Amino acid sequence: MGDRMSTKDQADAPNQATGTGRRSRLTRWLPLLALVAGFVLFFALGLDKYLSFDALAEHRAWLEQQVADNAVLAAAAFVVVYALVAAFSIPGGAFLTILGGFLFGTIGGAIYAVTGATIGAVAVFLAARTALGDALRERAGSAVERMRAGFQEDAMNYLLFLRLIPVFPFWLVNLVPAFLGVPLRTYAIGTFLGIAPGSVVYASVGNGVGNLIAVGEKPNLGIIFEPSILGPIIGLALLSMLPVGYKKYRAWRAARG
Repeated sequence: MGDRMSTKDQADAPNQATGTGRRSRLTRWLPLLALVAGFVLFFALGLDKYLSFDALAEHRAWLEQQVADNAVLAAAAFVVVYALVAAFSIPGGAFLTILGGFLFGTIGGAIYAVTGATIGAVAVFLAARTALGDALRERAGSAVERMRAGFQEDAMNYLLFLRLIPVFPFWLVNLVPAFLGVPLRTYAIGTFLGIAPGSVVYASVGNGVGNLIAVGEKPNLGIIFEPSILGPIIGLALLSMLPVGYKKYRAWRAARG
């Protein structure tokens, strides 16, 4: 009897291992699947209509009343909403930052927007790294390996550059560092500092958006690309890459002897 039970246990072992492996793979994918589901559900419920200046004009009085009644709770709710929008990769970050400036002023709006965006970006980073990190490490080619080495050596500077230049989609910059093994702490700090300048610009627009809404106009979301604003941001991005350039220059000098 003991021998027969032992044989049965041995026969069941591969099935149990297969089931455990499947559950493990499913668990790794759950965070990323949840973010995708959130994106789909957001639009399925028609919530995107609230990320518009028409909605702001319609609900302006109610929003201002919430801030007046409980500024702390309103700020916390704003950060949570911003984090969810960023985590679900929903277009609307610029509008929310302007809304933050409208509700909390330039500085407060920028701080809350950057905090919410960073939290959301970290959620995407962790989800992508959990679900895809092992597979990408196994299949990474030499080019990706060189990129990973660059990020690991100068991750902060690369991140600052990518965050400061607004021509790259926010969601894409959330994913690339996760694929390349950037440490979470470096990613979070680089994201927070890198998106701060642009957030201040949009929050300052929001600080005066009430006057535009009163006359039925909408702010110019393309203001970030105006030379007087984009120029200094590009300058900051180039400055962030100076340490990288200097290291490469020293390596080149050393190679020449």
